[in-house]
Amino acid sequence: MLILGIGGWLHDGAAALMRDGRLIAAVEEEKLARQAHRGGLPERAIGSCLAAGSATAADVDIAALSRPLAAGADNSFHFHLKSLFPKARMVVIDHHDAHAASAFFASPYESARVLTIDRRGDMRCGAVWAGNGAQLDVVEELYAPDSPAALYSRVTELAGFAADGEEQKLQWLSLSGEPRFAGLFSEILGGAEAALPRLDRSYFDTARPTQGGFSEKFYRAVGVEPGRNIDAKLQRDLAAGVQAAVADAVIRLAGEAERLCLAGGLAMNAMLIEALETSGRFGEVFVQPAAGNAGTAVGSAYHAWHKVLKRSERAPLENLFLGPSFNSEEIKQVLENCKLRLRYLMTDTELVDDAVRRLADNQILAWFQGRTEFGPRALGNRSILASPLNPYSTENLNVYIKRREQFRKFAASVPEEAADEYFHTSPAARYLATVSRVKPNHKKTFEAALLDGERIRVHVVRKADNRLYWELLQQAGRVSGLPVLYNTSFNLFGEPLVNDPRAAVRSFYASGIDAMFVGHFLLEK
Repeated sequence: MLILGIGGWLHDGAAALMRDGRLIAAVEEEKLARQAHRGGLPERAIGSCLAAGSATAADVDIAALSRPLAAGADNSFHFHLKSLFPKARMVVIDHHDAHAASAFFASPYESARVLTIDRRGDMRCGAVWAGNGAQLDVVEELYAPDSPAALYSRVTELAGFAADGEEQKLQWLSLSGEPRFAGLFSEILGGAEAALPRLDRSYFDTARPTQGGFSEKFYRAVGVEPGRNIDAKLQRDLAAGVQAAVADAVIRLAGEAERLCLAGGLAMNAMLIEALETSGRFGEVFVQPAAGNAGTAVGSAYHAWHKVLKRSERAPLENLFLGPSFNSEEIKQVLENCKLRLRYLMTDTELVDDAVRRLADNQILAWFQGRTEFGPRALGNRSILASPLNPYSTENLNVYIKRREQFRKFAASVPEEAADEYFHTSPAARYLATVSRVKPNHKKTFEAALLDGERIRVHVVRKADNRLYWELLQQAGRVSGLPVLYNTSFNLFGEPLVNDPRAAVRSFYASGIDAMFVGHFLLEK
């Protein structure tokens, strides 16, 4: 049984392929088209998933589509889809049904409370569900415009960032501010005792289409004139306030449970996940790591398997390495076509040893191996790496390579076996979905990556998930005494994560990266 899931029609389009209930491929259209937040029918992603499954469009049994569909999704559009998948049964799934399926059925839990939350779907902007085995039933629903995520996006725009795209900047900025406006934002969300958020519309003005659309009442409450630029101090404090208030509202909405699963755009907020983990209301928390629009492709496939076909067999998410891979011949052809000097490293041991030697020499490396990660986070296959012992790592990574704000820190990758020596982590650190804490005697070592006094983004690497990257970390530990590397996504400013060798070459030569390992090929500048 071959199920194709399709999601993200309006933006962040993606496809996922499931065979007999097990996810075998998933990729976002933007990584293949090299265009951020690409929407529409993700034809490249569909082709890539089918190729990964050695299948054709005629082999697809079910094509599962997540709403909302494109504005032009009329009969001609449906005929086009039917012509693409001539033997497939077409299934259209509600946006939050797809989010919920991606959260619960991808989790390792047989039963759990499920929370989906984003800016908007098909009228719904959130829901609470009860998951049990192959059953997933809605308990509570939240409708637009009463969305904590929508308020968060409004403040993102007010702070000078792009709404619906740069909310992660507001998240990290919040750590340097004082949450003195948390009470105000809590009032806007309906009050500190409200079980369901209810946005107070008096704080918004439809006649103000910019800077978040806030009203004079809001500006009076924060002490600035309408339309005035927000200074840096106020920007930080607004970020801290809305982060605290939104986290509190989401915790109340989630309620209490032994196990909680999450998906939806707001679940990409790692600080929110940490707040849920430490709230004392939940024994375990699982966040679907590609929780945004792209993740509805995965959810659509799971929904079709369990809810449409009514199959009870569960196949949780194994890892996120679900995108395309490239063999040595394919890589070599690209490098030779670009007329590049290259060196081939014969074994994994030689590859790892050479990379560790360069990291010990304070070089910044691009690391391109195996299948592309699904989702926006690099987990060791499409990564830029540096040693924490490199005194210039912060400046080189943020200023000269990623060209981003200093308050946006990079992650620390550590083998699962060594994580407890350096960090306090949770299971969500496997996918970089939460925020961890450094142990007191190692604060100085990781000072450059600390978000505040002790919080840090940690990526816990399992050997079973990524053997080659795990071996790289272990060898770094044997050579330097520290089995930890700084890891940030392999992409340039404003671009999607690198997917193929040609995009890797372009990004390498357009940046300050010192050397690049593409499979077993080494490129130097």
